[in-house]
Amino acid sequence: MKIKGTIATLVILILVTSSAALCQTTTHSGSQAAAKTLVERLGYPADAKLLIVHGDDLGVAHSVNLASIKALESGLVSSASIMIPCAWLPEIAAYARAHPEADLGLHLTLTSEWSLLRWGPVLAKERVPSLLDSSGYFYQTEGEAASHIDAKEAEAEIRAQIARARALGIQPTHLDSHMGTLYQNQALFETFIRVARENKLPIRLSKDSTAAKSFLPSLAAPDDVVMDSIISIESNVAAEDWSKYYAEAIKNLQPGVSEMIVHLAYDDQEMRGVAFAHPNWGSEWRQRDFQFVTSEAFRELLKENNVKLVTWREVGKLIGKSER
Repeated sequence: MKIKGTIATLVILILVTSSAALCQTTTHSGSQAAAKTLVERLGYPADAKLLIVHGDDLGVAHSVNLASIKALESGLVSSASIMIPCAWLPEIAAYARAHPEADLGLHLTLTSEWSLLRWGPVLAKERVPSLLDSSGYFYQTEGEAASHIDAKEAEAEIRAQIARARALGIQPTHLDSHMGTLYQNQALFETFIRVARENKLPIRLSKDSTAAKSFLPSLAAPDDVVMDSIISIESNVAAEDWSKYYAEAIKNLQPGVSEMIVHLAYDDQEMRGVAFAHPNWGSEWRQRDFQFVTSEAFRELLKENNVKLVTWREVGKLIGKSER
């Protein structure tokens, strides 16, 4: 997923049945006792630092798939999500079938940002006309998309993407939203959260965006659990400071459950064509991300700072479990 500034500092809400950050339990004596934190509910000490390292955009290109698979198999990227409408879906679907242990979610897709590589809906275009620009593809930005999309058509499309994934043997562990399109207005977000709850899958929500998007707090259920932070590099970081940015983020990680979102590919001819005239989240960006998260330096950094990698699957197992 290409993370825009609007969601660059996302903090995650997971749809699970007992709130750690938002709820308190009342004892028989009438005193208040804090509920277990998400870290504790996952079976770790309260001071543990848990991190999901998450690769976005699988299915976009062969280059993205190859780099992401290698990163997953290195053990240093613990999760990733797949874009169902994209051309290289069959390749990553085959990987998912062969590796059911892989923590793979769905990067629900309602935008198509590149200039030379475009995609459209899984459903027939006549069923979802509001999702399409004048060229017959998804809109290129989340703002354009949100201003045109009919929420009922969006719901039909994301349900179709989930169904297509399962038909191909992908058993998603979580859902997120490419370019944050499903967070852009209340109607789209209501659709997103309803579909996720019906599928009993955790999703990513933005705590920091609640000030700008006042509808988010009112739609979050009292039982939802708040993850602690998200790491997502932005275009204001110079190439020579890439490793420094990530290293400082890991060193400053506080106890809790966090997610680091990365975009992986090789800086090869294919990816340069995909990202033509689009340096942000482009081929060089993705090569830098890949080099960092598959490096021994990253492995040592995690070890030195007592950071343990976890997955969305582990968090998702808490859905439906009451806290006692």
